[in-house]
Amino acid sequence: MSPSHYFQALVISEQDGQFQTQLQNRSFEILPAQQVRIQVHYSALNYKDALSSQGNRGVTRNYPHTPGIDAAGIVVQSHSEQVAVGDAVIVTSYDLGMNTAGGLAEFIDVPADWVVPLPTGLSLRDSMILGTAGLTAGLAFDKLQRCGLTPEQGPVLVTGASGGVGSLSVALLAQQGFEVWAVSGKPDLYDWLKGLGASQCLARDAVQAPLDKPILRPRWAGAIDTVGGQMLSSLVRACDKEGVIAVCGLVGSADLPLTVFPFILNGIHLVGVDSAQVKMAQRQKIWQYWANDWTVPDLGQYLETLSLEQVPAALEQMLAGQSQGKKLVQISHAT
Repeated sequence: MSPSHYFQALVISEQDGQFQTQLQNRSFEILPAQQVRIQVHYSALNYKDALSSQGNRGVTRNYPHTPGIDAAGIVVQSHSEQVAVGDAVIVTSYDLGMNTAGGLAEFIDVPADWVVPLPTGLSLRDSMILGTAGLTAGLAFDKLQRCGLTPEQGPVLVTGASGGVGSLSVALLAQQGFEVWAVSGKPDLYDWLKGLGASQCLARDAVQAPLDKPILRPRWAGAIDTVGGQMLSSLVRACDKEGVIAVCGLVGSADLPLTVFPFILNGIHLVGVDSAQVKMAQRQKIWQYWANDWTVPDLGQYLETLSLEQVPAALEQMLAGQSQGKKLVQISHAT
């Protein structure tokens, strides 16, 4: 097989209802022939990639399929005036890695409207240390600020703090002068979270309250929540007056058991965060912040760099709940 006609990609295949993830040589003909072709230098693992590897039809409808909702690399072909060959770029979210062949491959083809120019001051590697999680954390923090939350108002909670969005939110809030309380069910990671900037680490049951009271004693000024459900209800009910809570996840539940009292009596702002289809202007704004105003956190021992060959095992660990920290994927030819 000529290397000019084939590239390596992680491929999920289905046979008799069973799903298998393997590294394969793929023809360029299988790419969706979009406006821009990118040689991928780095990707990152996300839980959606793990779900796709198990045949979750809510993530990926058709197989065989290449996952990877994050990618960063260099443009090698372009049929768009807004993207030039040689540009360093980022692509996250939209349909990448879901029903469009994703970033766990040496090349991707995507619409020009999905492509973010890599801002000066940010490397391709750092952009994938952040990835979708960093974009989401940045959008959540930006919404807190736009609603007027300041460090002087009091502590800000981060739920699911040991996860990708949570850990980056802890680091970002601390960088910007906020007192951060990190909520995590993994006590062995408390020292790491404090190293990222958390002033306190709390177990879930120290925050989550019964549903019998419509309003609780004020304990915090705001929050970034990745959990939803009863946890989010507790955050809203115990938030101080004019507090702000950004919600970006629902790993606990999509239900929200609340009355309107916290909103009417305490003026609480509850704002949603969508990183999948956020408008390009806002997307570029957040990446510029990471490049110029915010610092990409040092994740230390909890940043692991993988090759494509190591990804199948890492996805299995993620599904089994045995994965910790950020998984950066360095594509074989990347420098």
